[in-house]
Amino acid sequence: MREFWAELLGTFCLVFFAVGAAVYGIDTIGFTGVAFAFGLVLFALAYAVGPISGCHVNPAVTLGALLAKRIDAATAVKYWIAQFVGGIAGAAMLKFMTTAGDVTDQTGALGANDYGATVNLTGAIVIEVFLTFLLVFTVLAVTSNRGETPVAGAAIGLVLAIIHLVGIPLTGTSVNPARSLGPALFAGGEPLEHVWVFLLAPLVGGVLAAVVQPLLYAGERPGRPVRVQEPATSEF
Repeated sequence: MREFWAELLGTFCLVFFAVGAAVYGIDTIGFTGVAFAFGLVLFALAYAVGPISGCHVNPAVTLGALLAKRIDAATAVKYWIAQFVGGIAGAAMLKFMTTAGDVTDQTGALGANDYGATVNLTGAIVIEVFLTFLLVFTVLAVTSNRGETPVAGAAIGLVLAIIHLVGIPLTGTSVNPARSLGPALFAGGEPLEHVWVFLLAPLVGGVLAAVVQPLLYAGERPGRPVRVQEPATSEF
């Protein structure tokens, strides 16, 4: 159950703090500030919960790991449940802050993803698929036998920041179904009606990454679990 709670806590933190950066402060820090908030939160989580669960905190990453044979189906299901529960709990706390906490929601929709203002449905699907592909491909690559690096968490955090720089003006950037579902449930209206895009498109991107990464890294030993940090050993 340690892995379950690590994924739940990690996803909660990603939503509450990173989406919260938009909800509380996008008028002050702008798109760039929010993008780097996502990257830095994931960077920190990679080293905080990575040794326990691998720090997926994203159903698309877990799907990619499952299809790449890095984890088994039982672990994937456990992670998905934890991620969606964590995402909804994080959004619930954002809702609490903007109601009982009297904080102004600067996004107007609790940071929920949507399309229609600057991109249509087709564009939203395309951008979310390929942004998620980049994220999941990077995760699989830097945690593979051949591409493993001690700075995997930094690489993943940086690519998430870059992804948000591109995606925020278009869809608000999902690339993570758990991140999208929670805020949409509390925002209601069009964000909730359109949330299927931000559940489905990232999963398609995760599938593409799970196909492409093993092809490019062909010949390496069988895949290892997706972990940005290996579990620490104790001398005591």
